[in-house]
Amino acid sequence: MSNQFPLQTRRQLLKSSAVGFGHLALTAMLNQEASASSSPATAARDPLAAKQPHFPARAKRIVFLFMKGGPSHVDTFDPKPLLTRDHGKPIPLELPKVLFAKAENLLKSPWKFHQSGECGLPVSDLFPHVAKHIDDLCILRSVHGTNPAHGGALLKLHTGSDQFVRPSMGSWITYGLGTENQDLPAFITICPTLAHGGANNWGAAFLPAYCQGTPIGNASLPAIKAMVKHIENSRLSHEQQRRQLDLIAAMNRDHLSVAGDDLALEGRLNSFELAYRMQGVMPEIQDLSGETAATQHLYAIDDPVTENFGRQCLMARRFLERGVRFVQVTHSDSEVQWDQHGNLYQGHTKNAAEVDKPIAGFLTDLKARGLLDDTLVLWGGEFGRTPTAQGNDGRDHNPHGFTMWMAGGGVKGGMAYGATDDYGYYAVENKMHIHDLHATILHLLGVNHEQLTYRHAGRDFRLTDVAGHVATDIFA
Repeated sequence: MSNQFPLQTRRQLLKSSAVGFGHLALTAMLNQEASASSSPATAARDPLAAKQPHFPARAKRIVFLFMKGGPSHVDTFDPKPLLTRDHGKPIPLELPKVLFAKAENLLKSPWKFHQSGECGLPVSDLFPHVAKHIDDLCILRSVHGTNPAHGGALLKLHTGSDQFVRPSMGSWITYGLGTENQDLPAFITICPTLAHGGANNWGAAFLPAYCQGTPIGNASLPAIKAMVKHIENSRLSHEQQRRQLDLIAAMNRDHLSVAGDDLALEGRLNSFELAYRMQGVMPEIQDLSGETAATQHLYAIDDPVTENFGRQCLMARRFLERGVRFVQVTHSDSEVQWDQHGNLYQGHTKNAAEVDKPIAGFLTDLKARGLLDDTLVLWGGEFGRTPTAQGNDGRDHNPHGFTMWMAGGGVKGGMAYGATDDYGYYAVENKMHIHDLHATILHLLGVNHEQLTYRHAGRDFRLTDVAGHVATDIFA
């Protein structure tokens, strides 16, 4: 029987199929890299290595602009004409069983709303600079939770649970995706509040220790003083520290060779190594003096009203562009916050003035640098405020319907998703529970919230517990 194909020498075969062999080699290398990044052995050696998402991600990283205290949705991004019309009248709705204060009559917003951008969505006078970016914002008007207390609501927003100590959102994301910069933590929180949950809001709970958030400063310190502690060693040079770490590592390798795998010990050694590497990069990142005058003006650092939050936002951008996976920026002060049970006009005016220009500058900068496309920006507080008055000029806590917004990271800009009732008390359309918010965030990052689990105490846990629906309608 004759040969169907002509005979080839070995040299001819290699020459004619070189491209194919190259493709096979590259494929093998990529598969090896992908499988190694998720293998237990690699996770122990390099737990913060970037991991493959479950499916193609729309966003690579996230920044959470947290407004502590609960900004009023009906005074910012969710206008209610009937609230204005019926000002001073009793609310014609059945009220929740649990209230912080006696429900009084309806209170209209003291601010005007104006249609902004090409989309025409309304934004109040509190945010004239953010309003210029409305075509990039996805306004989530139907977010709701279950807890009317700051402590429980903060924990619910950050961890998915208001009753138990659970890993924080940033810790879950770190566990699932790792980081793109091995010289920095994967999860950083800038000037976090120490009240209402404190470290639990950025803690890892039962997840591995490397998932813990790294706080830089706290809400009681001005941002200019928010630095990583002990980032420089005044007693030992880098060379001496290196020799010290090598000695410790060698001693512990001997221990591990006898005792076997010890993930806790290996995690501690990894934390030593990360701390050592951070010395070389963290001081430069936190030094904003190298930024141009134009950039500092963009973030409104040259204005004493906005300087503090502007510094936080600019620091956040510097971390994000270096591959930090999750960055949180907190606006909070011990006197006013966004918790206006009284002095609504004075308090919200002060707070909005401190963050409006920096947030607008932050969005402008991310967009100019090409970072907004794959960076998810999340804005909001732990709940909203009631449409009813508390006293003459205040609003009570309202977890039953409030507003947050997203930008970038694969979400549709210039749209409002969901709705509250005619007065703004309850979420009624396309309701987005906190579990749904978390599921949606994870999906944008390429993570299936039902598959991101961790076995602890005999059961599998996840950020969304046993709930959570992804709001695919907001995806671009």
